[in-house]
Amino acid sequence: RYFYPSFSPFKENNMTPQNVPNVTFKTRIRNDAIAGDNPFEWKDLSSDEIFKGKRVVVFSLPGAFTPTCSTSHLPRYEELHDAFRAEGIDQIICLSVNDAFVMGAWGKDQGVGDTIVMAGDGAALFSKAMGLDMDLTERGMGVRCQRFSMVVTDGVVTVLNHEAPGEYRVSSAEAMLEQL
Repeated sequence: RYFYPSFSPFKENNMTPQNVPNVTFKTRIRNDAIAGDNPFEWKDLSSDEIFKGKRVVVFSLPGAFTPTCSTSHLPRYEELHDAFRAEGIDQIICLSVNDAFVMGAWGKDQGVGDTIVMAGDGAALFSKAMGLDMDLTERGMGVRCQRFSMVVTDGVVTVLNHEAPGEYRVSSAEAMLEQL
């Protein structure tokens, strides 16, 4: 099943899977050779490095530490991690238009450990390339990502679920598991 929103770069009514956008994510990677309280270093990761040769579930949400994202969206993906692995998913990525520091702190606060990759799309490059960004400047939040989930298989988007504004249904962990 494919659902591509008509405003995205995926052509309306085109049921052919599309390549995931090629962008560079600015990440913080743990380096045990670094002493101190912050043993992390910057590492650029391309979409190819993240998705090539893997089957990945990505779920995206408007912001770290926000109510629905913190009480339902992220926790359910973390709780159902083993069920996703049993369905052949290699990695689960939580994507939000926040920087790497905020995403790291939110992951730590939520206790996700290594089960979920907390990916910051700080400049909204990936979200914009997907056509799933939104401007929440009037709410003081700036450009954010819309709520969606997708399966990326070897760099190809094979399932894309896009939420209507204010909704939390089709991008939930349960809805995604039903599609695998």
